[in-house]
Amino acid sequence: MTELGGLGQALLADAARAAVPPESTQQAVGYPSLFLLVVLGSLVPVVPTGALVSGAAVVALHQSVPVVSLLEVFGLAAFAAFLGDVGLYWLGRRGVGSKNGSRWLERLRDRAAPERLAQAQDKLRAHGVAVLVLSRLIPAGRIPVMLACLLARMKLREFVRGDIPACLAWAVTYQVIGVVGGSLFPEPWEGVVAAVALTLLISALPSLWRRVHGAPQRGA
Repeated sequence: MTELGGLGQALLADAARAAVPPESTQQAVGYPSLFLLVVLGSLVPVVPTGALVSGAAVVALHQSVPVVSLLEVFGLAAFAAFLGDVGLYWLGRRGVGSKNGSRWLERLRDRAAPERLAQAQDKLRAHGVAVLVLSRLIPAGRIPVMLACLLARMKLREFVRGDIPACLAWAVTYQVIGVVGGSLFPEPWEGVVAAVALTLLISALPSLWRRVHGAPQRGA
């Protein structure tokens, strides 16, 4: 019975490997999808772009030449995030310069709590465009800082100068999360699940922290 059970597990493992598309197909489909989703997630901040990059890094880790695949994921993710940031900032600048504003600017305002916007404005005055790097690494920190840059009427070229290192640092950070998650499990799908779960947990921590420590105490 033990031998039959072991044979069954081996057959299931072989079937799972056979169901996985070849590496060339994974890259042909996965890379454009990653690029488009990260651009979209940067323009419309509802797509968990960090989780996408971490999951892609896990898949790249199990490719035949992982170093090359990881570099490709890094380059695609950083460039897509940069394009999305610049596009959103350009749309926001149109709203700042318009008498009637724009729906993009209003969306940014809706997603930036007043206290977080005030903190971002203080940091922008103190550190300049360098604050863009930190904003990309802190979950939910990008939008308040971008809005602060817009309200300060920062020129597009100045924003670009700060956003390039921010996107590079962001891509490296979430790729490292993916590599760590992927290296803990033998199967790629297990690493993807672990990396995505870890990324979503990190993203949720600031919100949970604010709810716990910012909630008013009863009877106070």
